[in-house]
Amino acid sequence: VETGFVKDAEEFMRWMHSLSLETTKLRVKRAVEKKDLIVAQAIQTIDDLNKTTNLFMARVREWYGVHFQLDRLIDKHETYARLVFRFGGRENMTVEKLEEEGVPKTKAQRIVEAAEKSMGADLTEKDLKQVQNLCRNVLELYQLRQTLEDYLDEAMEEVAPNIKAIVGSLLGARLIAIAGGLTNLAKMPASTIQVLGAEKALFRSLKTGTRPPKHGIIFQHALLHDAKRWQRGKIARALAGKLAIAARMDAFGGRYMGDDLRRGLEERVEEIQEKYAQPTQVSKKGFKQKSKKKRRKRRHAGKG
Repeated sequence: VETGFVKDAEEFMRWMHSLSLETTKLRVKRAVEKKDLIVAQAIQTIDDLNKTTNLFMARVREWYGVHFQLDRLIDKHETYARLVFRFGGRENMTVEKLEEEGVPKTKAQRIVEAAEKSMGADLTEKDLKQVQNLCRNVLELYQLRQTLEDYLDEAMEEVAPNIKAIVGSLLGARLIAIAGGLTNLAKMPASTIQVLGAEKALFRSLKTGTRPPKHGIIFQHALLHDAKRWQRGKIARALAGKLAIAARMDAFGGRYMGDDLRRGLEERVEEIQEKYAQPTQVSKKGFKQKSKKKRRKRRHAGKG
């Protein structure tokens, strides 16, 4: 007031209020513009598309199965939808046409033989058209999913190149989405990243004293998924440790070391596979006794 900036204290309070609002808007805008949130939305959309296509394909298989039981011969949903959309009735399927659609010759011959012996109902052109329309929509959803995967691959290269180098775009994006952002993921210890996505199993373990989960969503990684059962815990710890380093480098502006981290992980996995080629004997009785002691201690602590 003395300097003439404002006329009175009331005007100064209004000015401070406007300044606070504008500052808050800028901070919210900056937070929303974070690319990792866009990545999280993209992977969640892909997961929703997967659920939708699986739901639609279950209906397509049941509907078309009234005419021809093709689902026993074609496992892949996208191939099934493409064949139904392309040919319609079973009488239109020939070995040559099926081979043009990428079906192996032996399987094409089996499909044609099954079509000739089929006892399914003869659907009218109008009925088949409805199934084909549904298949066309499903194929469009698969195309949309591929477009989103390509976009996500580019976005992850920008947002988290180190994480992408270790676990790929899809799994890396899922980890970021579950953690609530790249910064949150970077703040997590490796032990938390290891069981991320398996929270229910972890809390059930703490409550009942059963074995805790060895891994969460990182189980989707090929090195872990293809490993032998008794090696998975050690590989999961190694993978989570590398992910913790990669997340911190991506979140806080570190240099790119994705190739070195992946190479170190692969060497550690080879070491585990050689050292623990055979399962070790673990006493279940001893584990149960330890669990009982822990539960007893928690009960006594609660009474105290």
